[in-house]
Amino acid sequence: MAPKSPEIPKTLPIIPTRNNRVLLPGIVLRLQIGRKDTTHLMDQLWLQHAKNPNIIVGCVPLKPSSNEDQQKGPGKDTVLLPNAPRAIRHSRTASNVDDGRKPIDQNELFGWGVAARIINFKKNSASETKLTRASYTVTLEGISRFKIDKFLKTSPFFEASIIVHPEQDFEKDDTELQAIILNLRTSGHELANVLSQLQLPPTVLSQLRQMLDSTSPGQLADLFASMIDLSMDEKLQILETTDVKTRITRTLELLTRQIQVLKISQKLQSTVESKLGKKQREFFLRQQLDAIKKELGEEEDGEEDEVADLVTRIADAKLPEEASKAAGREIRRLKRMHPSMAEYQVVRTYLEWLSELPWEKQSEDVMDIARARQQLDDDHFGLEKVKTRILEYLAVRKLKKDLKGPILCFLGPPGVGKTSLGKSLANALGRKFHRISLGGVRDEAEIRGHRRTYIGALPGRIVQGLRRCGVNNPVILLDEIDKLGRDSRGDPSSALLEVLDPEQNSTFTDHYLNVAFDLSNVLFVATANDGDTIPGPLLDRMEVIRIPGYTFDEKLHIAERHLLPKQIKGHGLSPEEIRIDENVLLKIATGYTREAGVRNLEREVGAVCRAMAVEYADAKEKNERFDGRVTVERLEKILGPERYDDEVAERTSIPGVVTGLAWTASGAGGLLFIEATQMAGRGVLLLTGKLGDVIKESAQISLTWVRSNAMRLGLSKVANANVLEGLDVHIHLPAGAIPKDGPSAGVTIVTALVSLFTHKSVRDHTAMTGEITLRGQVLPVGGIKEKVLAAHRGGIKRIIMPFRNANDLSEVPANVRSDIEFIFAKTVDEVLRAAFDDTTASANQNAIVAVPPDPVNQVYLKSNL
Repeated sequence: MAPKSPEIPKTLPIIPTRNNRVLLPGIVLRLQIGRKDTTHLMDQLWLQHAKNPNIIVGCVPLKPSSNEDQQKGPGKDTVLLPNAPRAIRHSRTASNVDDGRKPIDQNELFGWGVAARIINFKKNSASETKLTRASYTVTLEGISRFKIDKFLKTSPFFEASIIVHPEQDFEKDDTELQAIILNLRTSGHELANVLSQLQLPPTVLSQLRQMLDSTSPGQLADLFASMIDLSMDEKLQILETTDVKTRITRTLELLTRQIQVLKISQKLQSTVESKLGKKQREFFLRQQLDAIKKELGEEEDGEEDEVADLVTRIADAKLPEEASKAAGREIRRLKRMHPSMAEYQVVRTYLEWLSELPWEKQSEDVMDIARARQQLDDDHFGLEKVKTRILEYLAVRKLKKDLKGPILCFLGPPGVGKTSLGKSLANALGRKFHRISLGGVRDEAEIRGHRRTYIGALPGRIVQGLRRCGVNNPVILLDEIDKLGRDSRGDPSSALLEVLDPEQNSTFTDHYLNVAFDLSNVLFVATANDGDTIPGPLLDRMEVIRIPGYTFDEKLHIAERHLLPKQIKGHGLSPEEIRIDENVLLKIATGYTREAGVRNLEREVGAVCRAMAVEYADAKEKNERFDGRVTVERLEKILGPERYDDEVAERTSIPGVVTGLAWTASGAGGLLFIEATQMAGRGVLLLTGKLGDVIKESAQISLTWVRSNAMRLGLSKVANANVLEGLDVHIHLPAGAIPKDGPSAGVTIVTALVSLFTHKSVRDHTAMTGEITLRGQVLPVGGIKEKVLAAHRGGIKRIIMPFRNANDLSEVPANVRSDIEFIFAKTVDEVLRAAFDDTTASANQNAIVAVPPDPVNQVYLKSNL
């Protein structure tokens, strides 16, 4: 049986408690005391404690507004004191150490407190005082509530007269109170069950269960109020409530709340632990936070808004059925994922791509043919074939709305305007333009996209271009399609087969999207320099439009209309300040450049503008008059002497040298000089100049034909009866670092050998092209337009070509045809008659004599051109 409570004096010394510590009756509280105002009291009590161990003091908490160290006290981490004397005790250690703050005012003390008995009193040693900054450690046992009547002393410590409020008896006939007490004890057992899962000492739990049935309801309420986590206001409310029924009711509410919190905490803990794996332990805290939000009924606003936004954007994109199903599956997956997961970002990025692609968005085509013609004429001079094809597409599209876009391929040498033609095409149609550079692309994924198996995967360049354009019918330029590579990562040219096939690209499937996208509305335009390097199946899917190069007249117009205004503006000048006449521009085109395009011409014009800009700046600084007119003499001072002279006349004046026409890998034509010489030897044929197998075969055929027809050609008078007996022949093609091959040098090599053996020079400014057979027939060759334009640029006045290539001259501009004399040959004999001037003919009747070309050929030429 618990001992009787000691008598409480009417006047008590007061010990203030801080840090949200509130002592209740039946509870044990340990204090570390070091503040000066309380230490004075402890000094006196220490002297009295030796004589009277049962000292009673008042324990009064600070008001919440005055509590300088407010913090919520521990709940479930506190423990019951084993072997509690007389009453249920709950031990806590509070700090009352001097921290340099100002002394406590009596108005800062709460009006209620608890009379407490000192059950343990210790004066700390010097080392303990230095460590804890506390002079005394005192343990108090709460006895009874009291209310402060008035303060009798405030210095050096508080002393007050009190009104004691002992524990009231309750009416046993109050059924409502009995029900509340029963619920309190039941909740206490439930609390013990919950605490048993927190690994508390078994003795503590056993003592708690014993006290639930033996402790009075009022003391039990104080015990629970001291055990659970309460705010300072709630603790003070329990302290000042003397009515047992009211206090028990309020404590039951607080206890029920605490039990629910502990249950939820345990549930969250088990939920999180069940979801954690070896690779997910780093997400422990985030998972726990999500579980808390879910239990509290709170939604993750940011993530939900993001998913909802994606759903809205996908709905607005009007995806086709297949893509819509794929998007729905990924959205359901996304909702089940946490944002911190790596796959979350992969799925989210995929959905963003689906929502941002122009599945149904199109731009309206401008069906004004006159406007398109004017646009093309303003942007480009010449190129009539290309312009005609574009206008044809516009006209047919105007009549047939669902026309599939053609696949055009502009094939030609560098600098002829292939890429700018694509831009002009887009402007003429009123469509958006996107350029994809394919030079050096070796990975198939650049076209078809990467599969979504790793972070960082992206669609191919086609899909990326559509996303940037924002419409599904842009003009997409596939630049340098002939320079695609291939390696272990796949063949990009094979991946383009589906893209560039009008019958298949309506269901183009990118590996990243994994759903079909309709490319039939896209107008694809490709550019290339060499059609031979484009795979046959890919070239077959495109409509090739050849752009061979520009004549001098076309270059002059291009320079006047486009290049010169662009360079003048780019160098900070105005057309009024610099003037370059036509004859100067023509001089730049003929004497300083010999290209198919106009890039070098633009560079030379830019060099002239830079020089004039320097002179203009000097004149402006010196306040002198500036003469901006560029003359031929001034041009030579700026660019130096001419780089190209009459090389043809100089070389072909020597026997054994003949000018041929070649087609280069860049798509342009060029002059090819073939030199032949003889020396004493054993009849060996030497070939140099980095030649290919085809041109080597042409040399062998040419020499064989010359040897077999030596007597008929009259070579026996100028050479041995058996041609090459005791002689070595060396055939060389200059510019030995440049590879040379192709079946078009046969007639040129034959002419060079005949010129060598007869010691006769070929007619001035004459070039030729064509292949021969062992029977002396002249076979047709390709690239006639490019070769003729190159001859015109090189100053050639006479061209000998195969008779069967006469129709190819229809593609050559009329002004070029008028400047050159064309001679058509069916046999090698006709070639030789046209190649040598009759003024150099030998007196021998069997010697080669240059005769006028066949009149039939001239009639054929005039009737077909």
